[in-house]
Amino acid sequence: MSTYAVNKVCHLVERDSAFRERMRRDVDAALAGFKLEAEELQALKAGDVVTLFRRGAHPFLLQNLGRYRLVGLDRESYRQRITSLADD
Repeated sequence: MSTYAVNKVCHLVERDSAFRERMRRDVDAALAGFKLEAEELQALKAGDVVTLFRRGAHPFLLQNLGRYRLVGLDRESYRQRITSLADD
């Protein structure tokens, strides 16, 4: 598992506006340089924060995807998805 890479992506989303714009324009190209497993890559591109969390990604960092409206997420959809874990 490459949890570090997922967390790094989410950290860069917060800190690096150029990276954020690459994520908006071409998510495949933006993620190409990271050592992500296929399931992680698929989950990132789908905004599947539940899968990423279950694989060890930090929810504080994952929220950046919703904060910056990336991969089909916004703050509300992030909140709904991550709180769905409480129902499990």
